[in-house]
Amino acid sequence: MVDGPPGRPIGIVVNPRSGTDVRRAVAAAGTVTVEDKANVVRRVVRGAREAGASRFVVHHDPHRIVRRATETMRDVDLSWLDLDLTFTEEDTVAAVRAMREAGCAVVVVLGGDGTNRAAARGWPDLPVIPLSTGTNNAFALLVEPTVAGAAAGYLATGRCVVADVARPATVIRVTPAGADQPDDLALVDAVAVDDPYVGSFELFDPSTVRVAVLARSDPTAVGFAGVGGLVEPLEPGCADGLLLRFGPVEQCDRVVRGPTAPGHYDDLGLVEVRRLAPERAWRWPVRCSWPSTESGSVA
Repeated sequence: MVDGPPGRPIGIVVNPRSGTDVRRAVAAAGTVTVEDKANVVRRVVRGAREAGASRFVVHHDPHRIVRRATETMRDVDLSWLDLDLTFTEEDTVAAVRAMREAGCAVVVVLGGDGTNRAAARGWPDLPVIPLSTGTNNAFALLVEPTVAGAAAGYLATGRCVVADVARPATVIRVTPAGADQPDDLALVDAVAVDDPYVGSFELFDPSTVRVAVLARSDPTAVGFAGVGGLVEPLEPGCADGLLLRFGPVEQCDRVVRGPTAPGHYDDLGLVEVRRLAPERAWRWPVRCSWPSTESGSVA
């Protein structure tokens, strides 16, 4: 273990509910247990300690994941956030805001794309190491937590700086038409559907999908980012967005069959495929744009 300078603390956010949605019943997604998440946290902390970092800012959760992971460790300094839990994504938003105020050099987020989206809401230029414990993730990474923890430790001790090891992530800004609706953002895609159900609770019926605006388009991903990747990939670090406009399969000259969920494929008819430049606004009935600077940073 390298004992470096005290440096700055590392934030750790764990979503206890990630990796548990209905796609395990209606598709072939795997399950990430509480024990799995505790093991990931343990490896992150050990990796950070080997890099010389010992201070962590953490939050409470109903399953005591961080406490389980660290209860036998005697060489770590944990600062617990005193926040009231709402058991919604607002807990992540509040925790990350508090970590920013506490001077964290980087935040390690255990969750899926939705958890990282909430983290970006709380800290727009967040230096983040997003570890995937979700369902089908295009933003969160499948990497060894020990090495991720070491990377966080290098940032915390000042052995490297974010600007040298990270790149800004393109995001989608969503402004609802109704004045009473708050602005929102997406890290991967914003999809308009003619359906009363929330997409994360139920698979999209292809016949209801109208348009998708993508910040990421990758043929190795699952979901609409993967569908876009089969049509027109966006290279890593690209600031452009991608617009996909859909129509009935039987009426479209171009049809793509893509993985809309783990182990699940659908046919989608394409009416239009178009790249969108940074800061470009598009209306359907929402307004989406791509800031060139205000984004999360992937460490």
